[in-house]
Amino acid sequence: MQESRRERKKQLTRQRIVMAAVRLFEEQGYEQTTVAQIAAAADVDPKTFFNYFRSKDEVLFNDVEPDFDVLLGAIAERRPEESPGEVLARAVQTYAAHRRPKVPAREPVELSAAARLALTTPALQAKGLYLLLDLQQRIAGELLKVFPGRLDPITAAAMTGAVFGAIQQAGLASVQLGRSQDELWEAARRGLDVALHGLVSVRLNEESPDPSGERTSSS
Repeated sequence: MQESRRERKKQLTRQRIVMAAVRLFEEQGYEQTTVAQIAAAADVDPKTFFNYFRSKDEVLFNDVEPDFDVLLGAIAERRPEESPGEVLARAVQTYAAHRRPKVPAREPVELSAAARLALTTPALQAKGLYLLLDLQQRIAGELLKVFPGRLDPITAAAMTGAVFGAIQQAGLASVQLGRSQDELWEAARRGLDVALHGLVSVRLNEESPDPSGERTSSS
């Protein structure tokens, strides 16, 4: 019980730092905001900030890298009957099940602000792109290890890019539409589904408008 109380306190402190940082980044710009200002706004000292984050850019990418090992580990545990696509799907689902309980609840406005900052701030754009490309290369490499001689590097790279590109873009669209955090997770699941089953699996909703503006039923 004591450990649980301590963990909750740490999660609340982390969330307070993240919220303070996002607010300051929005108000005065990412480059103009210092760690000292973030710490003061979160009512902690700078030493406490560095107990949670190595730098201010990690505030928006907090705790993602250690959890990548869960995803890579799931690929390494490939089951004999699984195809490469099935391995990727299970790995993503394993990662989501591990990651989701750890992510603090955020309101749509906070999600939107964080996404806007990541998309419009050069330093954060570079950080996000580096993390995504590095992860995809590591995943493609892991796929090649578990399918030795049966999967070529180009196919592994294409599969990885298709899955994670779809998840990223679906999640981003959800955030830009002001959807909730639960809807963000659902959007990521839909992105995975589209990537796995291909573009031909996409069907229009019932009574969807066609490009001419007329309404039509999907078949």
